[in-house]
Amino acid sequence: MQRIARQAMLEKGLLPEFSKKALAELDRIHAPATMTGASIRDLRDLIWCSIDNDDSLDLDQLTVADAMPSGAVKIRVAIADVDSLVRKGSAIDDHAQQNTTSVYTAAEIFPMLPTKLSNDLTSLNYESDRLAVVAEMVFAPDGSLQGSDVYRALVRNHAKLAYNSLAAWFEGTGPMPQGMDAVAGLAENLRLQDRVAQVLKTNRYKQGSLELETIKAHPVFDSDTLKELEKDEGNRAKDLIAEFMIAANGVTTRYLTARKFPTLQRVVRTPKRWNRIVEIAAEMGYRLPRKPDSEALELFLASAKTADPIRFPDLSLSVIKLLGSGEYVVQLPGESRIGHFGLAVKDYNHSTAPNRRYPDLITQRLLKAAIAGEPSPYNVGELDELAKHCTEQEDDANKIERQVGKSAAALLLESRIGEQFDAVVTGATDHGTWVRIFNPPVEGKLEQGYEGVDVGDLVRVQLIGTDVERGFIDFKRVKTGKLQGHRGYSKLENFQKIGVEK
Repeated sequence: MQRIARQAMLEKGLLPEFSKKALAELDRIHAPATMTGASIRDLRDLIWCSIDNDDSLDLDQLTVADAMPSGAVKIRVAIADVDSLVRKGSAIDDHAQQNTTSVYTAAEIFPMLPTKLSNDLTSLNYESDRLAVVAEMVFAPDGSLQGSDVYRALVRNHAKLAYNSLAAWFEGTGPMPQGMDAVAGLAENLRLQDRVAQVLKTNRYKQGSLELETIKAHPVFDSDTLKELEKDEGNRAKDLIAEFMIAANGVTTRYLTARKFPTLQRVVRTPKRWNRIVEIAAEMGYRLPRKPDSEALELFLASAKTADPIRFPDLSLSVIKLLGSGEYVVQLPGESRIGHFGLAVKDYNHSTAPNRRYPDLITQRLLKAAIAGEPSPYNVGELDELAKHCTEQEDDANKIERQVGKSAAALLLESRIGEQFDAVVTGATDHGTWVRIFNPPVEGKLEQGYEGVDVGDLVRVQLIGTDVERGFIDFKRVKTGKLQGHRGYSKLENFQKIGVEK
């Protein structure tokens, strides 16, 4: 599997190894960056904590909350100061700029930066002093943003927490995570963070942000043997981080714009296949407007989730495919914002994960220059080229992850050829038609019987072949026509009957 992963990297133009020059440069870096002075705030005494996956080692952000007398809450997000050790134009930076992202395959992780940096010297590790760029936000009780700032600081992680155990504690289904009780006030602080995040999440959905829930699976190995594909699921702790990162990304974008800096924004344009989304909704007894409308789409999605939460991820996957992928674009101060259709926000960049995403490192360099009152380290032409390159490389990285994931899935299914499965159509183009079966959650190509089906249709398929080397999983449709009850949903009787016509 590792050989397959490395070959996939090379075929897509991503580098699986660091150059000798980059490694020699790395050998000269021996300690985290340190700096003092009036421009660097010492915030190490705040009860910062990290919240990430159980096995995460590249910790990009910390969070902390402060209750204010007015009932408002100040949320701070500390973002690892990667730029202090990874200088623009260095050999390590050249590698990061080429790949633009860490690539997480089923067989091997290919980090954007050497792990000595991403997992140690620039990571916001437990009980370690680190430089950071801080996005500070003051939210009123109703979740409206009252004020914000961006500045540099020295921070210290007082607790390394994991999503699943923290979410169980939030929801009352598990004990307090280990280590939390050793930090005075941390439990109350996290309750406060959770409360603010839930208000922010509710407000975003009211504004038309789309509540999508896809099924993601990661392979589980026993030594070198693939045993199963385990589903990754959302939870309250993941929501907390997602809401604060979305808010911080908006704050950093507006901070740069206010100082007449260009911004590298992450956008999702108005969906080109809106008509097909309307058709899917109509098949389920719901009427969407003829023109793209994120608020109307969110009302439909909310009703669909209430009607059948088990099948909702299949609907989400179809909608995501039809919305189209995101891209990076350069926006100049005063320009009309393209925005992010899925998040229902106009000002949105990627700034909170500079250890693993190059656009975030670019934005960090812009922010540090703006904070210092210095000119932009990038001209608009450079940013335009980088935006295009980052979009292409991120798309290729996603393809690599899917390709290796398919090889893992093909390995898991190779003994089940001839079995039949229910499936949902996830892609239909001139290049082919793809379906995803439900258990295990695996996607493959519909080689026979694809006539007349489109994204979102539920079909019955038979596994007819696998190719682990190429990651091919092939199906044929065994029943003509669509299965009754699109995605397992019934029609109007299960829906909140809200039709919107504009």
